[in-house]
Amino acid sequence: MSEAPPPGFKVVPYRALITVCAMIATLMQALDSTIANVALPYMQGSLSATLDQITWVLTSYIVAAAIFTAPVGWLAARFGRKNFFIMCLVGFTAASMLCGIAQTLPQMVIFRLLQGMFGAALVPLSQAVMLDIYPPAQRGSAMAIWGVGVMVGPILGPTLGGWLTDVYNWRWVFFVNLPFGILAVTGLAVFMPKAPTNAGLKFDWTGFAVLALGIGAFQMMLDRGEDKDWFGSGEIIAEAVLGGLGLYLFIVHMLTSEKPFISRGIFRDVNFAASLVMMFAVGVVLLATSSLLAPWLQNLGNYPVAAAGLVMAPRGIGTMAAMLIGGRLSSKMDPRWIIGFGLLLLCWTLYAASGWTPDVTAGSLIVTLVIQGAALGFVFIPLQVVAFATLPGVYRTDGAALLSLVRNVGSAIGVSVTSSMLAHNVQVVHSELGAFINPFNRALQTGGAVSRLLNPATAAGARALDGMINNQAQIIAYIDDYKLMMLTTLPTLLLLFIMRKPGTPSKAQQASAQKEEPAHAAVLD
Repeated sequence: MSEAPPPGFKVVPYRALITVCAMIATLMQALDSTIANVALPYMQGSLSATLDQITWVLTSYIVAAAIFTAPVGWLAARFGRKNFFIMCLVGFTAASMLCGIAQTLPQMVIFRLLQGMFGAALVPLSQAVMLDIYPPAQRGSAMAIWGVGVMVGPILGPTLGGWLTDVYNWRWVFFVNLPFGILAVTGLAVFMPKAPTNAGLKFDWTGFAVLALGIGAFQMMLDRGEDKDWFGSGEIIAEAVLGGLGLYLFIVHMLTSEKPFISRGIFRDVNFAASLVMMFAVGVVLLATSSLLAPWLQNLGNYPVAAAGLVMAPRGIGTMAAMLIGGRLSSKMDPRWIIGFGLLLLCWTLYAASGWTPDVTAGSLIVTLVIQGAALGFVFIPLQVVAFATLPGVYRTDGAALLSLVRNVGSAIGVSVTSSMLAHNVQVVHSELGAFINPFNRALQTGGAVSRLLNPATAAGARALDGMINNQAQIIAYIDDYKLMMLTTLPTLLLLFIMRKPGTPSKAQQASAQKEEPAHAAVLD
């Protein structure tokens, strides 16, 4: 990163230290999205909660983070980006400590809501800061550094959470944020340059209210749908109606309001609009693959918990390596080619995973997972470069918040849809295969050794047959899920044809940005 900055770019002192602090903030938020998952059974006993109730520990954080991602741009402008960043870090760290000392389930849910509210801004703010302190020619490498925390955090979260819970107890899953939070707050307070504030900004309460209603209800529907039998439940139907109504009212308000909550001009940038769709698809695959792999390894592959964690770990190594390589290449060549290569590689790994059976070797699994992690890295970093390459600077914080929002929503939909499909398809395939268990099946007719062992008329034979059928049903159901993710990813290649090569914004886009005059423009210049 030694190239001379372009004319007009103001060099920021202590850039490396600011980068470290922004990375810490990103990693803290990304880790906490998954680090508590493995500790839930231990929390359940300590907090005297049922299996259904303890999931609110995850749901409350996800819903709060999803809702409060949207107003990040306005809040950064109103209070100043530096002040708001520090405030969010202090609040996130304090909420983490409160979660660690919670004694009852209501306390834990309230503290997790606070943690999600403060943590929602950390990723978009850190991304906006990184984009501001590095000139355009160096943003590919900067986004590679930043992206390590975003992409690797959710992958390493369960491993770190399991280790802390095993060595200490589940409360350390939250206490671990304290030293890193103090370090990041101190660094930003000392080294990050001050940003202007605009105390006269008016908040679009109508836009925020309907967006919060839409996102919150939709997220609740996804989180609780599988447990409530989806649209067989009145609760899920109500949440779907409220979610659809909220999103519809938000779109209408955005298109008709004079100064909407999210400026319309941000969607006029073709690169950014296409990147939102592609980021949604990346979000679907990012967490869904991990959520499918862990039970596959333990239930079908018969891997112990520790061994399953070791098999999954190399995926993060592939992601980190590809991010660093992709970040450097994005500054030297058209990043659209790198994105296309990553998407094709990702589709190939999903196709390969659709052929997995319990007989697949650990070596083949690890190779495929490393390539899959690398594919995500090759897509994620160049996509950030393309998304912001032609977007006017006044939209930068809102853009970062929207990308984080669609990635999180995509992840929630991916996990929900794949897990629901898995459970449904296991039942369907089990029923279809079970139809072959009848007196006319020659393999089960009396007289052979196999027929005696698998005689459905005996309790032992019936159990053995059911186990075999269930095993085969799970294999087929996992295959269907991986094929679905491949078919979700493949069409996004078409978006590359409408993306422009990174460069300066067109005159039309600049004129549109000046005409829009977003309410939070002052803090971004």
